[in-house]
Amino acid sequence: MNKHGQLADFLQTRRGQLRPEDVGLRTYGERRRVPGLRREELAMLAGISAPYYTRLEQGQSQNASREVLDAIANALRLDEPERAHLHALARAPRRGGPSGRPRTERVTPATGALLAAFGSTPAIVIGRSSDVLAWNREGHGLFAGHLDPDIPGVPGRRPNMARLVFLDAHTRDLYTDWPAKARAVVGNLRLTAGRHPDDPLLAGLIGELTMRSPEFASMWADHRVLACDVADYEMRHPLVGTLTVTQQTLQSPQGDGPALVVATADPGSPSAAALTLLSHVTAPRKAARPRHGAETRTT
Repeated sequence: MNKHGQLADFLQTRRGQLRPEDVGLRTYGERRRVPGLRREELAMLAGISAPYYTRLEQGQSQNASREVLDAIANALRLDEPERAHLHALARAPRRGGPSGRPRTERVTPATGALLAAFGSTPAIVIGRSSDVLAWNREGHGLFAGHLDPDIPGVPGRRPNMARLVFLDAHTRDLYTDWPAKARAVVGNLRLTAGRHPDDPLLAGLIGELTMRSPEFASMWADHRVLACDVADYEMRHPLVGTLTVTQQTLQSPQGDGPALVVATADPGSPSAAALTLLSHVTAPRKAARPRHGAETRTT
């Protein structure tokens, strides 16, 4: 993933999604070759020269100031996550070339202690490319009860939440509004790809999903950005029925480490009762002890 190639694609796509009437421009019924704004029109709205904007959109300019980027963001009507994404894509790449294969992500003792502190609340730890690094029993039961609970501890076999959402029938059926969940996954991957354009594992995941899922390919081409900090999802769980959970993603301010995803429900609600039931039905079963004084039968 080339950062400046991403910048060009992002600017072109978002410019094409804005119509002249959306920004108060009159077209006087003229025929237009492109459905969205022309480069000249966007440059005018941003208060910069058309040749300079063209060079920026074509990846030929790598020194845009914060003020220029903010002006372009205003012209494109970007929200805060999209604005931050634009700045990340326009930032000059670090010298020295791309690094080698990234180190295997692991759960630090501090993150492990935080995961344990959530007790019976479903929680999972996911890495930069959405690999599951760890989960508690309830988190496994809620998000991936059909998978082996021990596989996050085996690098190379870890489940990947993005891959599960798009390619796994069980996970797809979990979400009543699957398209909303899918868009959130793609939007979050867009943010991550902008921050880490040289990550080969992330690039491989995106390439795989683009090839194997037409829905992912279509959403990825849309260049929508979405920060998945807090979102409500209705889930159809095979063990406890329909419930609505709030998924919260807790991450370091730098956004460069594993994230903790926690699922909660409104206290006293049927969904909270469903989560309590899930904790019980997924609890390890104790081996039955023989009753005191019971006779042992032989055949």
